[in-house]
Amino acid sequence: MPRTLNPEAHALRRDAFVDVAQRLLQTKGYEQMSIQDVLDELDASRGAFYHYFDSKEALLEAVVERFADSAAASVAPIATDPGLPALEKLGRVFSGFARWDEERRELLTALLRVWYSDDNAIVREKYRNSMVRRVAPLLATIIRQGRAEGLVTASSPDHVARVLATLIQGFSDAGGELFVARQANTVAFEVVERTVAAYTEAFERILGLPAGSLTIVDGPTLRLWFD
Repeated sequence: MPRTLNPEAHALRRDAFVDVAQRLLQTKGYEQMSIQDVLDELDASRGAFYHYFDSKEALLEAVVERFADSAAASVAPIATDPGLPALEKLGRVFSGFARWDEERRELLTALLRVWYSDDNAIVREKYRNSMVRRVAPLLATIIRQGRAEGLVTASSPDHVARVLATLIQGFSDAGGELFVARQANTVAFEVVERTVAAYTEAFERILGLPAGSLTIVDGPTLRLWFD
């Protein structure tokens, strides 16, 4: 008789592979990490690995999807909250992402040390694309509400939302690079402030909002990471 699959046990074992891969990405980088490294940590066979993943790239996809799912889920309820005006929703989306980062500060600090190396170029691109796919629909919902409220002048909510989601990832990358530079004491805090101001202005202009409408990072959060 064919063996009956236990979905819960299957998911737990698969998660164990993803846990190890996530840890190795932080310490070794994607290019230097091998399937054998993962197997050695779990004392697992190559056959067991291929039961869950077709390749090293498939394992990478699982790590990236986990991060993206968690980050997007942290702000998803904001978009559909019927009690919030659109502008407040936008502000809460940004603060929600900041809170997600703060809750993983130790992990992200370790990851950022290797995140921008050539070894992790594939990981970064997959993560960006995965986040844009998840965040753009949430932003589109908020943009439609903003148009209905007469606040947002940007047309074509779906297209504008994708532009904004891509810009958010650009801002995230800029912040990560500045964090690494600040750790090395190679850029001044004023550079960080100017970068935040430039992205804030870009968000406001794309949406057709008055200057000063949005706060994408508050002062205490900025100082927590960069000062």
